[in-house]
Amino acid sequence: MKVDLSHSCFANIRLKNTSLVGGNFARCNFNESEFDNVDISGLNLNGAQLFNCKWKNLKIQKLNTLDGHSSSVLSVCFSPDGTLLASGSLDNSIRLWDVKTGQLKCKLEGHIGRVWSVCFSPNGTLLSSGSWDKSIRLWDVETGLQKAKMDGHSSNVLQVCFSPDGTTLASSSCDNSIRVWDNKTGQQTAKLDDHTNSVHSVCFSPDGTTLASGSCDKYICLWDIKTGQLKFKFQGHIGYINSVCFSPDGTALASGSCDNSIRLWNIKTGQQIFQLNGHTNFINQVCFSPDGITLASCSDDQSIRLWDVKIGQQKMKLNGHTNSVKSLCFTPDGNTIASCSDDKTIRLWNAQIGQIKSLKNNYCDKVISVTFSPCGIKLASGSIDNSIRLWDAKTGKQISQLKGHTFSVYSVCFSADGNILASGSGDKSIRLWEVKTGQQISQLNGHTNSVYSVCFSADGNILASGSGDKSIRLWEVKTGQQISQLNGHTNDVNSVKFSPDDNTLASGSRDNSICLWDVKTGQQKQKMDGHSDNVQSVCFSPDGTTLASSSEDKQILLWDVQTGKQKFKLNGHSNSVLSVSFSPDGTILASGSGDNSIRLWDVKIGQQKAKMDGHSDNVQSVCFSPDGTTLASGSVDQTIRLWDLKTLEEMQSLDMQYKDVLNQFKIPLYQNIPLPSSNCKFQIGTTNLNTLLISHQAIFQAQGAFIFRGEFVAQSEIDLRSLFRQKGSYILENQLELNKNQK
Repeated sequence: MKVDLSHSCFANIRLKNTSLVGGNFARCNFNESEFDNVDISGLNLNGAQLFNCKWKNLKIQKLNTLDGHSSSVLSVCFSPDGTLLASGSLDNSIRLWDVKTGQLKCKLEGHIGRVWSVCFSPNGTLLSSGSWDKSIRLWDVETGLQKAKMDGHSSNVLQVCFSPDGTTLASSSCDNSIRVWDNKTGQQTAKLDDHTNSVHSVCFSPDGTTLASGSCDKYICLWDIKTGQLKFKFQGHIGYINSVCFSPDGTALASGSCDNSIRLWNIKTGQQIFQLNGHTNFINQVCFSPDGITLASCSDDQSIRLWDVKIGQQKMKLNGHTNSVKSLCFTPDGNTIASCSDDKTIRLWNAQIGQIKSLKNNYCDKVISVTFSPCGIKLASGSIDNSIRLWDAKTGKQISQLKGHTFSVYSVCFSADGNILASGSGDKSIRLWEVKTGQQISQLNGHTNSVYSVCFSADGNILASGSGDKSIRLWEVKTGQQISQLNGHTNDVNSVKFSPDDNTLASGSRDNSICLWDVKTGQQKQKMDGHSDNVQSVCFSPDGTTLASSSEDKQILLWDVQTGKQKFKLNGHSNSVLSVSFSPDGTILASGSGDNSIRLWDVKIGQQKAKMDGHSDNVQSVCFSPDGTTLASGSVDQTIRLWDLKTLEEMQSLDMQYKDVLNQFKIPLYQNIPLPSSNCKFQIGTTNLNTLLISHQAIFQAQGAFIFRGEFVAQSEIDLRSLFRQKGSYILENQLELNKNQK
């Protein structure tokens, strides 16, 4: 449902057995609505009003993010009844989480090294953990107290695993050995030696008679638990084996490797059944669903993939983590997957819902550049996937994809009439495209290094380009011929911009300087020094009197173009400022940064007006729509976001905000006045809500949504209110009830 239904009233609506995937319901009124068995994956509910809703049996790809660990999360495991999730981390701690609410139940401390593996006993009363401190520990799940400590390994313990009857524990280590322990006595009962390198993974067969192990020696071994003898050796992987897992019926074994492949093996014959390819980096863990139909895998490529075991094909891909995914596991009912990552988060996913097929062709990698067409109807983006994409700025639908470049597209720019798009690339070329047809008009060659910036003159006759070859070049658009070459910078030229009257060209460089050039003569007019690091972006104000520059020194500088003197220094970003853009009326400057935020600045007084958060990685490019009501941002997180700037208002105290919320109850719940309305001044924690998210995957959004009472329950009985809270929603009933009682 890739449609825009924002600012609409859906009060009292009743939906059942349907899908709303990808719908844009920003600032909609869903009061008193009832959903049953509805797929809400990828919905935009930013600023929506959700009072007294009854949403049950919801389907959603990402259910929850559990934040708490202070470093990478290395292992996760569900309790047998599916109510608890245990996690082990690089911060040396273990945490137990309530799966339904997403709340932390307790923190288990005792290890003095990173916790590589956690595993519940079959009856759920014990939790075992293996650590870099070379020890294995057993914990009482109910009390959180340590029951036993097992020492014996001479190096890091990488994995622990209970036998199906819970009497035995197996552990693997960097000391190349596997050890078997009696859980009652805590004594070692066997040591299995045959591997010649670190043993990363161990797994019991469902009947408990066999133990499988995977090692850095690239072998998989099957062991007889009773005798401790080696039964079988599988060979095929050409990289370290990080994970092994038996199918629930015990007939097959899955293995994941540093060779980026997953392999399925027949236990009886030792023959390979399938090789599953798709991951683009090391596979850290593989795990069967309880019914044995699906195999899940996680990788250093930041993705989770689900595979159909019968046919050996990928079913879906789950994206969301922003760093390596280290571990995953299914709930006992198979409906939910937990994953953990080097991004320090744990995420819960609906195992039945994957990537949306209709969006598959809209895939884009890291977005480096975005720009609106002069009419504001289209948006162009340049990406690290070598492509340019044209989007409908209203609906977010992809119009076309322009292919031709053989390296990342660093810059895109529309001509003044909107008919031509110019692009600069790491393949050293500039290309001109006909916007209407998507066809390439010409290719401009001359630069001897990457082209980082392109810009049309206002009359559309000249194109300027800045390059890693330290030069700026001016091109005649009609003929594609080079007019002149401007030399002066001593390092990469990252940004070039024409003044509104086309007489001056500004350039920003890795040599930390900004230069102003006479377009007619090609002579340098001024050189402005003030930044202490690489200048990433320059931009003229609409009246041409002010130039803004941004740098890796985390600062934005405003310059008087006539005198070359510095007017303001704008501080606030905590990382490199990668892009700056003036609003059409010249009163606001937008900036995008390596701190993942976008900031709006009052140009007249040099003060920050607003901070917009939403991107999960560097914001590489920002651009205002021609009417100044919308800001587009492109990010390394592979998304483009559109932000509504009409509601920009001064932030208020929490007390005033809640009073304003109470005042809204004077309006009938069924009336079509979504919160916050144009005459409503309360803001809680944010001054802007992005109204549209252009992405290759469905991303659920609920920033600034107002929730009062009601229920929001997923099919696996997980309360989604915590997810709404994590996404920036406001759960109001506690404060509202308190205010009512005070009255």
